[in-house]
Amino acid sequence: MRDQDMDHGDRKVFIKSYGCQMNVYDGQRMADVLAGQGYAETTRQEEADLVILNTCHIREKAVDKVYSELGRVREIKDARAGEGKSTRIVVAGCVAQAEGAEIQRRQTAVDLVVGPQSYHRLPELLERSARRRVVDTEFPVEDKFGFLPAPDRARTLARGVTAFLTVQEGCDKFCAFCVVPYTRGAEMSRPVARIVAEAEALAAAGVRELTVIGQNVNAYHGEGPDGRVWPLWRLLARLAEIPGVARLRYTTSHPNDMDRELIAAHRDLPQLMPYLHLPVQSGSDRVLAAMNRRHDARAYLDIVAAVKAARPDIALSSDFIVGFPGETDADFEATMDLIDAVRFASVYSFKYSPRPGTPAADAAAQVPEPVKTERLLALQARVEEHRQAFNAAMVGRRTEILLERKGRHDGQLAGKTPWLQTVQVDASAGGCRIGDIVPVDIVGQSTNSLFGRIDSVKAVA
Repeated sequence: MRDQDMDHGDRKVFIKSYGCQMNVYDGQRMADVLAGQGYAETTRQEEADLVILNTCHIREKAVDKVYSELGRVREIKDARAGEGKSTRIVVAGCVAQAEGAEIQRRQTAVDLVVGPQSYHRLPELLERSARRRVVDTEFPVEDKFGFLPAPDRARTLARGVTAFLTVQEGCDKFCAFCVVPYTRGAEMSRPVARIVAEAEALAAAGVRELTVIGQNVNAYHGEGPDGRVWPLWRLLARLAEIPGVARLRYTTSHPNDMDRELIAAHRDLPQLMPYLHLPVQSGSDRVLAAMNRRHDARAYLDIVAAVKAARPDIALSSDFIVGFPGETDADFEATMDLIDAVRFASVYSFKYSPRPGTPAADAAAQVPEPVKTERLLALQARVEEHRQAFNAAMVGRRTEILLERKGRHDGQLAGKTPWLQTVQVDASAGGCRIGDIVPVDIVGQSTNSLFGRIDSVKAVA
């Protein structure tokens, strides 16, 4: 059965997003685009008429997962075909952008390959792919955000009381290990008015916490309603004025774009949560230079000190790559020293993975895999010590949590502290609901959660 011959009301789409928060946002916006074509989202791949894998190209393992998943999706497609049902397969995102026709060569069941800048044209591309297989990985002239539908209130409510909001895409930094400049393109910032309109729609649907996102979000430089270029701190101040928006966060940042005004915003904006994700990648100046990070460890530590001076209770998270080409034992120890100096609340850490087309992929001094593994395990153990100590220090304190979802057990609700820690609370007595911000006494901890007692059922504004 051809796609255009199906009853639009019966069509279902399954979207699986890999990798970063940008992909989560893009996956949701794809669902918004397809809703106008009569597609309802489903969590069951086997009942989907359209399967979209929204991919990540940051690490080799992520790419391998996509091809493995495509094999499973093909089996479902074949099984459904035996029942007289049509299934379309789309590969979107950064793997699509980087590998294009290679995906269709390796997996003939794929109908459409579309890059992250073109998914606003999904309806047109799906129509074309009904006649022949399509690859669309060109960087379009138009801004996709101008063509995306406004978030639907019902779908927004179903997604929860927190939301990602893309304000910036692309990166001009060209770190030696990173494919983002090649898969997402040059830095582009959305106009302030469009961001505010989307944020207002999210808030009107019940979203309480917004995380503004971008590949290099603190390089934001969008056009303001006054015709001037607005930096991120000014955008955050405007978003803080929207009724209903109680919490703001932003990610992912580059140390070189942490200017004084943005640091001051952590002091001056009550809605801006005391948690900052600030990737450093290594503590070795030699490795940082080889990575083309354009800062050294001392500069990074000076920024951390300035942020903590502005907001003494702030917690930091970061990204680390171990086993970058040429990394020595001394370089790795410098990274461990930086970790001990900052004591991160959380860290995303990875073994270096050569990405085709990046400068580091061709470096001669590749670190042996067993050495990478040993260093990664040592780094993760050290960070876990700091994380558990940070969580333990919360026990006995009172804080506010945003209730986000049902908890593990009947009568429980779960929420997040300002520092992104998950807290389970007993809400069986009633009087509070998802979306409330409530004062909580932290009474215990487990490996991955805190446990709290609601001090009052009266929600905080």
